[in-house]
Amino acid sequence: MATKIRLKRMGSKKQPYYRVVVADSKAPRDGRFIEELGTYNPLQQPSAFSVNEEKAVQWLLEGAQPSDTVRNLFSDAGIMTRVHNAKKEQ
Repeated sequence: MATKIRLKRMGSKKQPYYRVVVADSKAPRDGRFIEELGTYNPLQQPSAFSVNEEKAVQWLLEGAQPSDTVRNLFSDAGIMTRVHNAKKEQ
């Protein structure tokens, strides 16, 4: 099963916020997911991003592929650096 870390859209029309979830790559965007890792609200100034870093690193080390947006959010939070350092230690 190929897993992806991606955003699940929530909220009402013109008021989106997102949940960062781990899902099967074949599941629909707002459909079933395996685990919720955090939230992202792009409407706040500055945008609010919170995630369970330990779970995110664990999923990335197990082979889950982040979407482009999630990869950028993780890079800004320093999670991708932790993953690369953990892979070097192995």
